Amino acid sequence: MTATAPLYDEYEPEFSALVNKTASLETLYSNCRWAEGPVWFGDGNYLLWSDIPNNTILRYIPDIGVSIFRANSGNTNGHYRDLCGRLVSCSHANRRIERTEFDGTITTLADSYEGKKLNSPNDLVVKSDGTIWFTDPAYGIESDYEGNKAPREQAGCFVFCFDPKTNSLTKVADDFDRPNGLAFSLDEKQLYIADTGMTHGPDRPRHIRVLDVNNNNTLSGGKVFAEISPGLPDGFRLDIKGNIWTSAGDGVHILNRAGVTLGKIRTPKPASNLTFGGPEKNRLFITATDCVHAVYVSTNGAQFP
Repeated sequence: MTATAPLYDEYEPEFSALVNKTASLETLYSNCRWAEGPVWFGDGNYLLWSDIPNNTILRYIPDIGVSIFRANSGNTNGHYRDLCGRLVSCSHANRRIERTEFDGTITTLADSYEGKKLNSPNDLVVKSDGTIWFTDPAYGIESDYEGNKAPREQAGCFVFCFDPKTNSLTKVADDFDRPNGLAFSLDEKQLYIADTGMTHGPDRPRHIRVLDVNNNNTLSGGKVFAEISPGLPDGFRLDIKGNIWTSAGDGVHILNRAGVTLGKIRTPKPASNLTFGGPEKNRLFITATDCVHAVYVSTNGAQFP
């Protein structure tokens, strides 16, 4: 099913080179409760994403359609792929990050820190050294809608780095309200992290911060990179020029490396996350409330694989 053409808001001249204004915004699926965590499998030519409240991972195959990839998914949220191409996921209900092996079995990677259960891992990204970086807000344990209501055991909502080589979990940031989406800069010298604390009050964060990645996989700095309005900077990805494409309340905002908003791709409902896919990584897949949309753009995504 094809929706009406997307409404582009152009603020800077660079925007025109990034989008294809003749392309239509396609609606691939519209029966989710809250769609999140899209990830593209180029070797399989399909997209996976989470419907968190419906406790399901769905799969879209171009020219074929949408099917259930995994029922009873543990209320997964964010997904990525490790260096071997395996699916790594954030499970709200199981309060862990997990890996789907090639035979379909699921391996728990991390579910506790200093002997206490994680809150509800939300989103994650894999660095080129194989480490898995993830955010751990409490959304999945604050009600039974996106997980299982439970008391918080961690002292706050932290950002972690998991090293599968040593099976070690390190807290790398502890000064976020509700850390959410995250992505490395192209050279991996910086890590962008969203803070969506505004879900719990109008005066709380609705921005993306940028932190320096040190040689020992610690973080320093943490200045505000950009405020996102309307809505929140839930999930985001980078293109090959280092521009940041972030979800927002009115669609997708494209920002350059200086934090200047170049323009917007509007969606009918608030966007939650996005990823680049297709053979050339020039098809933008957008999870937006109960829908998944796609639109061809004039640049390419930078994420692995």
